[in-house]
Amino acid sequence: MSYAVTNPATGETVKTYDTISDADLDAAIAAADDAFRTWSKTTTVEDRAALVRRVGELHVERREELADIIVREMGKTREQALGEADFAGAIYEYYADNATEFLKDEPITLLDGEGSAVIRRSALGVLLGIMPWNFPYYQVARFAGPNLIIGNTILLKHAEQCPESAAAIERIFLDAGFPQGAYVNIYADHGQIERVIADPRVQGVSLTGSERAGAKVAEIAGRNLKKVVLELGGSDPFVLLSTDDLDATVQAAVDARLDNNGQSCNAAKRFVVADGLYDSFLEKFTAKLAEVEATDPNADDAALGPLSSLRAAENLDEQVKRAVENGATLVRGGGRNGAFFETTVLTDITTDNPASKEEFFGPVAQVYRAKDEADAVRIANDTPFGLGSYVYTTDQEQALRVADQIEAGMVFVNVVLADGAELPFGGIKRSGSGRELGRFGADEFVNKKLIRIG
Repeated sequence: MSYAVTNPATGETVKTYDTISDADLDAAIAAADDAFRTWSKTTTVEDRAALVRRVGELHVERREELADIIVREMGKTREQALGEADFAGAIYEYYADNATEFLKDEPITLLDGEGSAVIRRSALGVLLGIMPWNFPYYQVARFAGPNLIIGNTILLKHAEQCPESAAAIERIFLDAGFPQGAYVNIYADHGQIERVIADPRVQGVSLTGSERAGAKVAEIAGRNLKKVVLELGGSDPFVLLSTDDLDATVQAAVDARLDNNGQSCNAAKRFVVADGLYDSFLEKFTAKLAEVEATDPNADDAALGPLSSLRAAENLDEQVKRAVENGATLVRGGGRNGAFFETTVLTDITTDNPASKEEFFGPVAQVYRAKDEADAVRIANDTPFGLGSYVYTTDQEQALRVADQIEAGMVFVNVVLADGAELPFGGIKRSGSGRELGRFGADEFVNKKLIRIG
């Protein structure tokens, strides 16, 4: 395993980084454990929230520098890179604003006996975060922000292609005033990560990544009796049942598919359209996607950059070809130039086509025709994933009825790109377990201690 910044737009390897030595890794774990037993025990929630607030401010102050880094590392368009730095800042601010409320004692009404009972939330200890390349700042913010305020300390293993942003994040925490050991960046390989999870000083692990990585980490964590939160893949349905503005709905569908160059786990990927709207939606949707061309992510008007790496583009190319070989119709696109991939539309995907059960991580949309509401729900749920979903309808009762039937951790009705610091994020089925963001994101790695007084 090697950590390196390789610009996907040019193929140039900008800089390589050494993997951490075993001795330095042991020192990192020891520093995080020491910070937990000293710093976190001698500071208040308010003290730690003030530091996290400063972390958020520094993300915004350094947004240009931070954006430059991730455009180089994974090809995010500059506008979206700036937006990610700002969103990360907002997440830290949200937890700083709400930490006292989230961590306050929770009284319990006794059914029998005299006295009182209360749940008091406290830190668990050292946590390991294993973060992905597609949102280098945002993903770290939603894990590290609440947990540092709680008093947990963080070992952060970032994706191998994001070493520069990983270092920039660690520098922000130090510059904000966190002590050595509170937040430690580690360039570790897979074998070393197994050692970290098994270390008795480490109390939990949070991973955002692939199903394969999630299964491996969960296996190791389970063997060592460690708490684990998993945010894995998704093949989110966009269910269109009715609309009073088809053009606006089509634009929302395009925006939901192309977010982050199509490389977002909760992007809309399967478009399930009621029979009466199918033909007109497909025509307009295909035309609108065709207007978006992959280009230099640094361009001011760039709406679609390269995929994160040449390998990612090659894998997506193979998926599209396999889908067509198994009977899908290639309506539009399918072309690749290095790491740049055309916006692509597939139809006529049957349940026995592997594409119907796979996640396409890039600007590829699958469009399905639904006979009616029940058929739309069936198609939407016919996936091993259960992360997010989107429902478009002019009927409010239908919206709630369908939302209740969708097998997913999140349902967005008549809106896309509506994630917020206050909204819990997570899925079911093979999309993982646990939640991040919102109040629930601050309630995963805590000791909910019962104090019963007679």
